[in-house]
Amino acid sequence: MRKISFITSIVLLCLVFLLPGCIKYSLSGASTNAKTIQVDPFFNNSELAPANFGQTVTNKVKDYFQQNSSLRVVPTSGELQIEGTIVTYATAPIAPQASTGSGANTTPNYGAQTRLTIALKVNYVDNAEAKNSFKDRSFSFYADFNNDDPGGFNSIQEGLEKKILDQIMLDIFNATIATW
Repeated sequence: MRKISFITSIVLLCLVFLLPGCIKYSLSGASTNAKTIQVDPFFNNSELAPANFGQTVTNKVKDYFQQNSSLRVVPTSGELQIEGTIVTYATAPIAPQASTGSGANTTPNYGAQTRLTIALKVNYVDNAEAKNSFKDRSFSFYADFNNDDPGGFNSIQEGLEKKILDQIMLDIFNATIATW
């Protein structure tokens, strides 16, 4: 009995020292040997997005990869390269509200809730492992908001964009270097 536990202890001890060299693990979830990433500008090809939204998305991508991986953002010749286009920035009513009142006091039909949807098409190049690269992959997310906000859409727009882009950045990260 003691001989079996002694042998088991030796086997476990060997595994503790040998397996770390075989398993690659990162607390960030990133599974790449690359050291650099090049983030090219995201172009705004949507009609309704704010004029500076392409720069906002580009900065968000750079920040996300720097904060969640050990990659260093470089202006050119990155081992990994990412770029994209904002293809959708749209609002659509999702919860219609009936007209109220009659005659001159009638309020028109409008959506009680509206959905803001943002979609990006992303190109990703992994120069070390070409099989990980992709072209024109779509990433989108949405957020709903009530139309009765006293400040209107402009007062909540930045918060909605942040919420949507946070999810899109997570999806892009997972599709590129996290390999979840």
